[in-house]
Amino acid sequence: MQTDRQMLYRRALEALRNGVPNRHAVSVLGCQQPEAEEAFSERLASVRSAAQAGKQVAGLLIEGGFGAGKSHLLDYLEHVAGSKNFVTSRIAISKETPLFDPSKVLLAAIDGAAAPGLKGEAIREIALRLQPGAPEYREFFDWAHGPSSGLSQIFAATILLHDKLNNDPEMVDDIANFWSGERLAVSRIRQGLKQINCSEVYSLKPVKIKELAVQRFLFASRMILTAGYAGWILLIDEVELVGRYSLLQRGRSYAELARWMGKVKNSTIPGLMAVAAITDDFGLAVLQEKSDRDTVGARLRAKGTDEYLNLAARADAGMRLIERDAITLQPPSDLVLGHAYGRLKEIHGEAYGWDPPEIPWAAPSVTRQMRSYVRRWVNEWDLRRLYPGAEICTSEELEIRPTYEQDESLEQPSEDAEGGL
Repeated sequence: MQTDRQMLYRRALEALRNGVPNRHAVSVLGCQQPEAEEAFSERLASVRSAAQAGKQVAGLLIEGGFGAGKSHLLDYLEHVAGSKNFVTSRIAISKETPLFDPSKVLLAAIDGAAAPGLKGEAIREIALRLQPGAPEYREFFDWAHGPSSGLSQIFAATILLHDKLNNDPEMVDDIANFWSGERLAVSRIRQGLKQINCSEVYSLKPVKIKELAVQRFLFASRMILTAGYAGWILLIDEVELVGRYSLLQRGRSYAELARWMGKVKNSTIPGLMAVAAITDDFGLAVLQEKSDRDTVGARLRAKGTDEYLNLAARADAGMRLIERDAITLQPPSDLVLGHAYGRLKEIHGEAYGWDPPEIPWAAPSVTRQMRSYVRRWVNEWDLRRLYPGAEICTSEELEIRPTYEQDESLEQPSEDAEGGL
């Protein structure tokens, strides 16, 4: 009968075989990127105090080649943040979640949110567990009703209803759903306000979807702090997919990256911090060879409106971030490789109840990524265990590089319309 530790080790090895990291792999291997770890820890330590001052901690951009361990690092940082009482959201940029669309990024962040001590839909559970009588809730209430919150009065109205109509579980549930990203009709809010004789207190107007998404991030981040958590960490993977968008949507994506990373003045989200991962050749292949650094801002400014002038400034900030601020993941040193080899040999042996033999390492190379070493070791031990005495041939490897060819099917923005409320 398998023990719990054997099950953990087998799940970790399965993930490592497939080159897809998970929490089991992270728990047994840890992470050996000290520069990124140190920068992340320093930022974590100041998220809550910065939020109390109305500021957002600057995000962290990491870059590396295919197989360098970007996703593994994000998994590790997610584990670190969760252990320090942060709510975390893992987001993969994809066809369903384009970076230029804040409403879809919001839904991905909410769907992927995990909170220490909670199961299920984390943001909704946090909303339902708020205590209207607590001092922290009163501060939350006052903030949402104040002029500096940056929120539509719809949010203030829903907080009041959550406070006053706790004897109406259906209304409280509708509000929790709205705070978790679902639609809530303005007429429904007005109906609740009428019940408590506050129909004339709030000016309720529809909000555009993309504007509503940013306000929901502001609101949810503050709600997370109110519930006693240390903050909200977004871990955004596969940002390099931006390179396959059309020029306009690449510009919007750079602007959104700057926002999530706290680089846009007067558009920060206190209590939130983002970590994003991108390929290390993006700057050369897209910003330079596609000429984005020279053409994106100019093309946006040529439209002449205040909206596009602001968008151009934010896009420039996002591109500067990629060019200047990314932390490059380091190839594994001999010391790191030795530790990983010994740990994996031990794990493989305990997972399957055998004594794995020593196996030759692949030739050292500054371009060989940790994933390559790990998969080679695990696969060879698998073969030696299953086919003892058989001649094991050396596997061949092909280097995979991302493509930045334009693909319009990746662009699925939300309708920019009045709606949602």
